[in-house]
Amino acid sequence: MSGPRKKSTPARHPEYVVCIDNVGYPVSLELHKIYRALPDPHATDSGDLRVIDESGEDYLSPATSFVSISPPERVRSSLQRAS
Repeated sequence: MSGPRKKSTPARHPEYVVCIDNVGYPVSLELHKIYRALPDPHATDSGDLRVIDESGEDYLSPATSFVSISPPERVRSSLQRAS
């Protein structure tokens, strides 16, 4: 007899990411900078990620250039005020 089955939760889109590789994009992507990511299924299907830069504009960048993060609430609040 097996235990109760856990419901699978859908993968969540990362809200914040850190740039870990800006090769080929040194002007537009800053290493170690935190970016806000926007959901974009078409971009994801193509291996890209839609991120917002400091001007408030969103751009497609290679998803492999980023790692998703889950900042603490205090940091998250600060990032949301900056957006």
